[in-house]
Amino acid sequence: MAGVVWRGDFETGDRSQYSRAQMVNANRLQVVTSPVAEGQYALKATVHQGDDPINASGNRNELVYISNEPVGSEYYYRWKVMFANDFPSVDTWQLFTQWHHDGCCGSPPVEFYVKGEEIRLSLPGTSEIPWRTKLTRGVWHEFILHAKWSSDPKVGFVELWHNQELVLPKRGAMTMYSGQRNYLKLGLYRSDTVRPVGVVYHDGFMQATALSDVLEQKPEPPPVDAGTPVDAGVPLDAGSPEDAGSVDPDPVDAGGAEEPGPQPDAGTPPVDAGTVPGPNVPPPGGISPDEGVAAQAGCSSTGGSAAAFALLGLMGLAGYRRRGN
Repeated sequence: MAGVVWRGDFETGDRSQYSRAQMVNANRLQVVTSPVAEGQYALKATVHQGDDPINASGNRNELVYISNEPVGSEYYYRWKVMFANDFPSVDTWQLFTQWHHDGCCGSPPVEFYVKGEEIRLSLPGTSEIPWRTKLTRGVWHEFILHAKWSSDPKVGFVELWHNQELVLPKRGAMTMYSGQRNYLKLGLYRSDTVRPVGVVYHDGFMQATALSDVLEQKPEPPPVDAGTPVDAGVPLDAGSPEDAGSVDPDPVDAGGAEEPGPQPDAGTPPVDAGTVPGPNVPPPGGISPDEGVAAQAGCSSTGGSAAAFALLGLMGLAGYRRRGN
């Protein structure tokens, strides 16, 4: 990401991303693999009463990054902090992140600390606490600070997100002391009156020029597998459609009426009742072949005798039926 200016996320596996360490012993600022908020590494900062590596007020073990943000510069900072389950609850200050001035004395211009059961942001240039929330132990707290660095409260400002929620809209503030520059310190720095051991974890610190650069990119969930579709099988071949325009050259007669034969001319003498139609001449009167067979048992429609039909049967003509090829 081109907008990222610096990372202090410990993914080097050591403290080399920082300018120096203020610690009484290396075991006070350990790079660990568990717990972590992201990546593979995080920092475990531990303070015992009496830890005073720089012979100053309070007890501390902190990492220092000499960022030296110029006057009028504007950046977004994101980092994550977790307080151990036994983190002390005391009615005094315990700083875990601060932007310190390069002068010798006084409170830093911007500091995050715990007092009692609250996490607080302090801007020492004002008399108010601009933001506070309940201290929750054993979980990661994500902070995004948007700051413009200036000793003029009409120019400088701060804006704060906590756990992806905007909790302090942009407001003017004196974020630097006149003629001095700021640098970053994180770990644990507290009043020397605190007796129990204190442990704080830090992870994922980054500095960038745009909010989009510090927002954590969450991977998109994989698409839900709807399962393998059931194979419906090879579709049944319904056959080639019948051509509605084709006509069977020899359709089976479904019982339609026989076309009547030619009618005798009124002036032609009547057909001899004794003449037997030839095999290719339809019976007179439109009698169907079936009716012709049935007529073997009685008289013909023209009064011919049954004996004549019997004689036709002997000659193989009585079984004549019309068939299609």
